[in-house]
Amino acid sequence: MDVSVVVPVYNEEESVEHLCRELHGALSGIGKTYEILLVDDGSADDTWSRLVALRDQFPGIGLIRFRRNFGQTAAMSAGFDQARGDVIITLDADLQNDPADIPKLLKRMEPGVDVVSGWRKDRKDRFLDRRLPSILANRIISRITGVGIHDFGCTLKAYRKEVIQNVHLYGEMHRFIPAFAFWVGGRVVEVEVNHRARQFGTSKYGIARTLRVVLDLITVKFLMRYSTGPIQIFGKMAVMFFLPGVLLMAFFILANILYHCGIPNPADAMIKRPFWVMTCFFLIFMGMQFISMGLLAEMQVRTYHESQDKPIYVVRESLEPSGEG
Repeated sequence: MDVSVVVPVYNEEESVEHLCRELHGALSGIGKTYEILLVDDGSADDTWSRLVALRDQFPGIGLIRFRRNFGQTAAMSAGFDQARGDVIITLDADLQNDPADIPKLLKRMEPGVDVVSGWRKDRKDRFLDRRLPSILANRIISRITGVGIHDFGCTLKAYRKEVIQNVHLYGEMHRFIPAFAFWVGGRVVEVEVNHRARQFGTSKYGIARTLRVVLDLITVKFLMRYSTGPIQIFGKMAVMFFLPGVLLMAFFILANILYHCGIPNPADAMIKRPFWVMTCFFLIFMGMQFISMGLLAEMQVRTYHESQDKPIYVVRESLEPSGEG
């Protein structure tokens, strides 16, 4: 199988027929074998029955149905697990992503490119509650992850299967797949895609999702930089507390010695206040706590990698010896 198209679907009974027709029209002319995987994320309307009927009308359609709504990330993960194509393409089911852009993504998927990300440069959404938060979020994500693309939130993307087959998705992690691909040495490129105004239904996402995205971004940053050595970040936090505590305590001890030697004590007022003395012990204790957390995290990481035989590297390719030595 050359191409797999994964589409999360949730309460889209009005759009699924148009979606399947446009997908079939876009894919039938690319000259490659393909499949379309529609993942019903626990729809409460008539979406599933319409998908079953459409499966008989259009070739190459496979269906997955969740027992309840698990979210877009879970739906994508289920599609990735079932996909057989060498290239996996994702897009939304609400027809704001244009299936006619799929050949453009495949054309850009040249040798050496692992992820092609769509950029909704002319986005047809409200500015205040949709576009503005997205602009700010994309700049933050790009700065923190080091992946220089404009639109992490665009679902229309193409991935090489070998890049994402070992990526485990949780929360809102699907938007960070380009960052994970970049992390393992993949090449990420971006192409402008068409974005259409919503024709059917209402948006399933609001500005409240921004907080979840920010929290997941913290997780992604931790995984990208410290997943094999968590003591590094916890150790830095420990120094931030431990070092000021030790210096403050040394200052009080030295001031007390000088005071008893008859030298005027400028810290006398501070020494007489228990708060400053307790601050030293509190900072040192916090530093020790972070060191302990780092050691525990190191043990957990070792258990994770060793018990599941998880590699700490990713091989792009390997060549057998040309002959015996």
